[in-house]
Amino acid sequence: MEHPAHFVHTLQIPVRWGDMDALGHVNNTVYFRFTEQARIDWLESLGFAVLVGVDEGPVIINASCTFFKPITYPATVEVRTLIGKPGRSSLPTYYEIRCVGDDTLYAEGASKIVWWNPNTGKSLPLPDYIREIYPHD
Repeated sequence: MEHPAHFVHTLQIPVRWGDMDALGHVNNTVYFRFTEQARIDWLESLGFAVLVGVDEGPVIINASCTFFKPITYPATVEVRTLIGKPGRSSLPTYYEIRCVGDDTLYAEGASKIVWWNPNTGKSLPLPDYIREIYPHD
């Protein structure tokens, strides 16, 4: 990956038979589910309860994925989550998707988190507990 990123989390997710498409490999939309689950698992590991009806939390404003090699069933994917330098209210996140037992990079992705108030639709400063994870210069 061509970005200054700091590793923060790993999650393993079993590939389900229904994750595959007619071409016999994991459908491209499922990769976004893998990264979403990794992101949620990471935030929960920090003590943030990702619930509906909260007054603040993360929202994704963009997401991308580059596919290098198809994943097929059966497999367990390993999603490594990395973060970039935080902004006032935003945090770039990056993902590396491999299969357990295989060092091949199957896909990599990115998404930008913005901390916001869902009631007002306005951005909020990132919480200090997230900001402080990124190494200081």
